[in-house]
Amino acid sequence: MPLGIGATSLEENRVTIGWSGLGDLSRLPADREPIKAAIQRAYPQKKAGAIPVEAGIIYRFVHEIVAGDYIVYPSKHDRMVNIGRFTGEYSYNPSSDDDEYPNFRMVEWLVSVPRSEFSQSALYEIGAYVTLFVVKNHASEILQKLDPTIAIEHDDESDRQDDDAVSSNLTKQAEETTEDFVIRKIHTQLSGHDFEFFIAHLLEQMGYTVRVTQKSSDGGVDVIAHNDKLGFEPPIIKVQCKRTTNQINESQVRELLGTLVEGEYALFVTLGAFAPKARQSERNLSKLRLIDGEQLYELILKYYPSLSPRYRTLIPLRQIYVPDINE
Repeated sequence: MPLGIGATSLEENRVTIGWSGLGDLSRLPADREPIKAAIQRAYPQKKAGAIPVEAGIIYRFVHEIVAGDYIVYPSKHDRMVNIGRFTGEYSYNPSSDDDEYPNFRMVEWLVSVPRSEFSQSALYEIGAYVTLFVVKNHASEILQKLDPTIAIEHDDESDRQDDDAVSSNLTKQAEETTEDFVIRKIHTQLSGHDFEFFIAHLLEQMGYTVRVTQKSSDGGVDVIAHNDKLGFEPPIIKVQCKRTTNQINESQVRELLGTLVEGEYALFVTLGAFAPKARQSERNLSKLRLIDGEQLYELILKYYPSLSPRYRTLIPLRQIYVPDINE
């Protein structure tokens, strides 16, 4: 039974959910109606249409999941889809470091796969707004990353959603689907050297003067950027471009830093994500800037109108309006 989880701790090998106001969830009857009543008492501000959905999440997390069930967690911050297996029963720890998420189950994470290796329809399904749900339509595609012989169970039960929940889901799906589309187009349609020219062009739209280094013997520096037209005035920005959807580790970032001399800065751009230690280096070094796939996507949207026809043809986008879930 593949499952989706919203709140998780990959480092601690566990998945967590909230509802701290309900206390120990195992003390609630194994029935959705009493769980709905408990939610309504503890959270009187909840919309009536959301309560059945939340009751279903709690019921499944506490009573349906068993050790050995599979879990899929799409992690937005690093654009990876994490697949694992539940290893324990439901636990409650009100004195945990995060008091808002005292309900948890232990998990063994088995593999992390870039989002680009899944079909768009699979990404759409596992990106649902509900914290915990059964993956019905693309379970085999997900579990094939582990073992193509694993038998799949199907669950036809569906949860009701109110209008606000549906609007939030549509907005989130539109944003994530567009981001996946843009990243996939760049990854599949551009070579590594083409990607360097694309990043150089994007930097030009941001106001920099740029030049792409020679294809060989660039010393890890793919693009040189300057603030002035002739490139004499500091700072000089050395850019490394990696057209990969995998994670960039700290040693790769350190290699770029090793090319710097006085008055130079480093910019590392990738379609994937950066390891935590690499991000720590960025926080500690003012001369280092890291741009991952999600941040690159945001820059592309911001400067899309000024991109050359070549790149707008490569990444065809049209502006639409979606519900503002923050309002």
